[in-house]
Amino acid sequence: MVAWSNGATVSAPAPRRERETAPRPNAVPRRGRASQRRLRGGILWIAGVAALLAGVVALSVGVLRQNMQLDNVDRQRTQLRAENAALQSQLSSAQAAARIQAKATRLGFVPAPPEDTSYLHLGR
Repeated sequence: MVAWSNGATVSAPAPRRERETAPRPNAVPRRGRASQRRLRGGILWIAGVAALLAGVVALSVGVLRQNMQLDNVDRQRTQLRAENAALQSQLSSAQAAARIQAKATRLGFVPAPPEDTSYLHLGR
């Protein structure tokens, strides 16, 4: 008991008793559960970010392959255009009237005189 200066007496607080609890065999301390949750959450975040990065890399590889194929097709198109231009040039030079006339002269052909030319009239 404690006596106050005004004469009142108050009883002293009861002594604190230590808890006597037996440790549970499968119990995980609360601090461990929270840290395990944080650890699981961290692992899930890392796995999610890794999956996203793998997706970005796969997408980049796919775009790179498509660009390589597009480059090959563009190169082939340029080559075919050049070949077409060369063939068109050969065709136009082969069809030139002066060339045909020169070849005919070398083969012994001569132009027909106008008096030997006659017309055939087809009647209906």
